[in-house]
Amino acid sequence: MAEPVLHRYESREALAEALAAGVAAVLAGAIATRGVATLAVSGGSTPKRFFERLSKAEIDWADVTVVLVDERWVPEEHERSNAGLLRRHLLQGPAAAAHFEPFYMGSDEPEEVFDELTDRFQRLGRRFDAVILGMGTDGHTASWFPNAPGLGDCLTRDPHAPVGIVRPETSPEPRVTLTLPMIVDARLLALHIEGEDKLSTYEAASAEGPVEDMPVRAVLRATRQEPLNIFWAP
Repeated sequence: MAEPVLHRYESREALAEALAAGVAAVLAGAIATRGVATLAVSGGSTPKRFFERLSKAEIDWADVTVVLVDERWVPEEHERSNAGLLRRHLLQGPAAAAHFEPFYMGSDEPEEVFDELTDRFQRLGRRFDAVILGMGTDGHTASWFPNAPGLGDCLTRDPHAPVGIVRPETSPEPRVTLTLPMIVDARLLALHIEGEDKLSTYEAASAEGPVEDMPVRAVLRATRQEPLNIFWAP
């Protein structure tokens, strides 16, 4: 089992540059090898700099499929939509040529289209070329919130379950998310965190304790041939 590797950067700008360069290289390598590449990214405010730098990478974006690690069940034009965030910050310039596969499908509840969501993400294949995660100070990653209804289904090792539905008490809407097998099988798996509070959360999650209390532990403890890379800046 490869141990996680913590990469420290002096500034958030330097982190964004390094992470974007690393992801672009992985995507370009996948395109050269297989003709296509897949990338899963997280929403929130943290990755905006990374998105804007990655969007300028001179790779064959038309051969790249981009998905979200997780999404709030709201339409793209909603202010809380991660898809809308991607449109504004990543799917611009050269990266506008990428194929984006969203979660949201227009139904009132994600359960109504769960079979379609499962089929959509199974077609992408089991192994993403790159997955970039975020993390909250509560120890959640993706939409795996501590002890939330639906969390157990997300942490299953069932390879036929690429998508889970979670209903955190702190969220006004349900959330859809990739499951543990889809995330930890990535060729490049990175956790992007910024600030001293997130570093403290990472250190706490690295210690003993239930996965349900800090679900990011499921990623930190996963058996992988390649190490999990943590990118951190103050």
